[in-house]
Formats: sequence, structure tokens, C-alpha cells
Amino acid sequence: MCQGVNPETNPAQLTPRGMRYQIALVGRRNAGKSSLLNMLVGQQVAIVSDVKGTTTDAVAKAYELQPIGAVTFFDTAGIDDVGMLGKQRVQATRNALYRADLALLVIDEQGLTEHDIQLVDEMTALKLPFVIVFNKMDKRMPATDDLSFCQLNNLPHISVSASKRYGTSQLKQLIAEYMPAELTAKANIAADLYPNGAHILCVVPIDTAAPTGRLILPQVQVLREALDNNAIATVVKESQLQQLLASLVNPPALIISDAQVIKQVASLVPESIPLTTFSTLFARFKGDLSPMVSGANTLDNLTDGSKILICEACSHNVQEDDIGRVKLPNWIRKYSGKDVSFDVLSGHDFPEDLEQYTLVIHCGACMFNRTEMLRRIRECERRNVPITNYGVAISKLQGVLPRIVGPLLTANAKLCSQ
Repeated sequence: MCQGVNPETNPAQLTPRGMRYQIALVGRRNAGKSSLLNMLVGQQVAIVSDVKGTTTDAVAKAYELQPIGAVTFFDTAGIDDVGMLGKQRVQATRNALYRADLALLVIDEQGLTEHDIQLVDEMTALKLPFVIVFNKMDKRMPATDDLSFCQLNNLPHISVSASKRYGTSQLKQLIAEYMPAELTAKANIAADLYPNGAHILCVVPIDTAAPTGRLILPQVQVLREALDNNAIATVVKESQLQQLLASLVNPPALIISDAQVIKQVASLVPESIPLTTFSTLFARFKGDLSPMVSGANTLDNLTDGSKILICEACSHNVQEDDIGRVKLPNWIRKYSGKDVSFDVLSGHDFPEDLEQYTLVIHCGACMFNRTEMLRRIRECERRNVPITNYGVAISKLQGVLPRIVGPLLTANAKLCSQ
């Protein structure tokens, strides 16, 4: 018998990172964030010490938090850390907040301080839901002024003792109550585009960029969703598509293609069959399709000297025909006929000087949670910098964008009319 993770006992470990809800534990040094993390997950996963600044880098712990589902808790460095390294740790804490779905602001027996109030203001500005956790109630109950502050500002709060494991179930219940409903509601990748039990067709090229021995995550998630909806899902390479379509008695209800071969696929698929791409589906699933389409239309207005930022959610081994570094820039220069320059950024960092860019083109963000992707979109909108993603941009460059977004816009229109 193979030894490994049992999916029945460790579902959170098997859930893709970008599909877990992210909960950040923030606060001052020694407020008890690490103890609180240990209390929530019922394990000693974070080091606890009376020495200030014990937690330096964020500690991540995957956990199945019912009734929410798979979450990742992040134990962060104290927001009041000092020194050159302390400044970097504080920035890492703010980065964790930026991609969090919900935060727990941990307060110790000192009560609310200037650092805590500053965090309240920052999280409010981010429109980030948070719960104030008055820890160490075994040493001191929250001050009347602090409780009044919470009540006056309609801030959810609770008193616990992490060291005594008091208040665990009540805190978990509060977390579930204040997790954004938009995030916990079931989201469709493509299931709203075809009837339950229908036949869908996925076009998956196998080139040098394809991972050895497996499919990429968006393709896997589309297939799993199809199975969950009793659909028949067929996977085919673009070179076999014409032969397969000719052999079918009834056309598929939907065809989903890798964006890189969409021009070839669109030429083979009759207009009567709905057609889209994996990354266009993820533009909606992970973010907001409308600004992505508007951003792609910016490609019509490029000029000499335009600068484009290519954003990747994860780092990977760069191939000779890398989509973000090679193919997209070449297609854009050919499409526009302009002298355009490109910067590439990977991971969770996002530049503060966005205004220097004419356009941001993002990957499908399969490794990001939806909150982080939405924050990137909103930040671009706030700074008046258009944003799109790989699939939507490629469809624009190949002249098939209206057809590719059509099925999704039709589905949205039906939803709004209900």
C-alpha cells in the first residue's frame, strides 16, 4: 500500500493554494498570534516564545475550517517590529494582508495601541474584513474604552485565551460569519456555460511549455468541475480537433481551448458552437472579466515607447518559447507595429509605480486566491492603468475576442435577468 497523504483526513492539504481562503493573523509582537494559530489548528505549528520578534517570516498552515472549507492561516511578524530587518518583516506582514480574505487582529493585555489603530485603518481602506481578537483574557479582560471603540465602529470582536485554549469554537464561528459571502458562495469556472450532463470538449496542446506527465491546473479544474456536473469531457490536441468534430453525431455544448492555439481552433469550430479559452474563464473565475476585456482593447492604442507589465502568479522554469516573456511580446509588437517594451514580475509583489505602464497583462492567476487578483484589478483601476490577462489579450491579438468572451457575457446576462 502506498504511503502518503490520506485525502479523507487532510483535504486542506490537497486543495490547490489558489482555492484556499487565506486568513492572516496580525498584530504587535508578543500579542499571541502564534499561540492563537496553534489554538485554532489544535497543533503546535508555530514557535511560541516570550522573546519579541520570534516570528520573522510568515508561517503558513493549511487547515479544514468548517463550514468554510480549506483555508490557509498565516502567522505574521509583529507590525511594531524595529530595525532594518524589522522594516522588511513589517512589509511582509502588509503583503500578507494584501492577499488575505480575512484578518484576525490580535490584541494582548496592553489593549488597543497606536499600532493597532493604524492596522484597523489600513484594513478598512483595503476593504478587508477583520475580527479583533482580544487575547490573554486570563491575564486581563478588555478595557471598557477598547470595547467601546469596537462597538462605536461596528467592529466584530471576541475575547479569548490562546494559552488556555479558551474561545476556540466561538472564534471559528465568528470567522465563518465574517468571511465574505461572495467568496464562500460556489463559483463556476465553466459549469454555467453548459447544461448538466452535457458534452464539453477541451483542446490542450502538448508543446515544450506543457508540464511533463500532467495537465496545468486550470485544465484540471475545468475537468473536475465537468465531472462534478455529470458532464462528458473530452480532451484532444489541436491537431486532432477537426477529425474529432467530424466524428461526432452531436456537437459539443462548449469547446474550451488553450489560448495559444485559439486562432487555429476558432477556424475549425463552427460559429454555432460556443467557444472560449481556459484563461478567459479564469479572468472571470479569479477576478472580473469586464475590465479585462476593456484592458485588452488598449492593445489597439499602443504607441512607440509604450511600456507593458507582464505579471505571473508563480515562478517557473523559463522556456525558449515562454508565453509571457517571448510569445506575448512578439505577438504584441507584430500586432501594433510599435516599439513596445516589457517588464516581467513574478509572485506576490506588485509595483508601486504602476503609472509608468500603458497596460498590465496578468497570467490566469490559478495560484492566486480571488481576493488577491481582485485587489490587483482594483488597484489598476484606481491608478487608471488598464489590465487584462493572457487569454483575453491573445484572443484580442488573434482577432477572435468577441467570439471568445461571448459565451461568458451571455451567461452573465442570463444571471442578471433572473
